[in-house]
Amino acid sequence: MRAMRILLLSMLMLGLSACASSGGQMNALQQAQYAYSAAIRWGDIDGAWTQIDPAWKTANPLTDIQRERYKQIQVTGYKPVASEPQGEGMALRVVEIGVVNRNTMAERSVRYEERWRYDAPSKTWLVSSGLPDFWSGR
Repeated sequence: MRAMRILLLSMLMLGLSACASSGGQMNALQQAQYAYSAAIRWGDIDGAWTQIDPAWKTANPLTDIQRERYKQIQVTGYKPVASEPQGEGMALRVVEIGVVNRNTMAERSVRYEERWRYDAPSKTWLVSSGLPDFWSGR
């Protein structure tokens, strides 16, 4: 009888630890998404750039001209539209971003797909889709 209790207790602890690790990873995703969206909302492109996947940054370096273009806009809204896991360590979040051009004062809305990848060695979530492109007309 005592052996059965120990076995059940062990199985329960194992199950709870599995839930906690999965939940911890999802909590980390939510925190990373919050920090990233705050950086975009406040125009902190350098802050948002720190959350971009290093592989993407290497393939698509941010130029001084691009940095200056980001200074020409003001984000007026950042609204998550859809979010879904894309498999182990991957997630997709679609957001709608309100943008005002500081020169023309024209406002428009841009849809942006954030693709997130979990980096196990650093235990962080990274944006693998780059910064939002406010100029492509998407």
